[in-house]
Amino acid sequence: MSLTSTSKLPPRLILASSSRYRHELLSRLQLSFEVLIPDIDETPHAGERPTMTALRLARAKAQAVAMLKPGTLVIGSDQVATLDDMQIGKPGNHENALLQLQKMRGRRVIFHTALCLWDGRQNTPEKQVQIENIQTFVTFRDLPDNELSAYLHIEQPYDCAGSAKNEGLGITIIEKIESTDPTALTGLPLIALTTMLRRAGVPLYASI
Repeated sequence: MSLTSTSKLPPRLILASSSRYRHELLSRLQLSFEVLIPDIDETPHAGERPTMTALRLARAKAQAVAMLKPGTLVIGSDQVATLDDMQIGKPGNHENALLQLQKMRGRRVIFHTALCLWDGRQNTPEKQVQIENIQTFVTFRDLPDNELSAYLHIEQPYDCAGSAKNEGLGITIIEKIESTDPTALTGLPLIALTTMLRRAGVPLYASI
């Protein structure tokens, strides 16, 4: 059975995420979607490579929601930031965020943003799952502590890996961003996602 013949109606689209940033990004596509927060353990496995952590968690998020909502299309995404191949998590508070930025200043940090689209209409793994990792290379400015601390007090990016929101004031502490998808750094790579949605037969324009 082909993807486009499963139904004349677009499948239900669900974003498996608690992130407001991913919600805002997906809203750009002007598609109808729901949000359901997956209940999974996001702890990295011992010795796990950053790319594998991001891919595993993106898939686990999508699968967890797909099991609850059969027949739907589920989007899962996860991001892991790395410096010297070591994972950088969400700081949680000002002190941890300042320590992160001190380590990253003048350095190049890699952000691995994994994306998984789980098609619950399909019954074979090769058709069910589309998954990809998009890398973004971010070079941070070599700024003094007082500037970094002032930035943190204003932006308070304590729920962001790497302590910098490029869509906000965080752009002021960044020297360069290198990526094939500018939305990947924010948390949901829309170029890759629209490619996956097209493969799944999802109409991206209501007038077509």
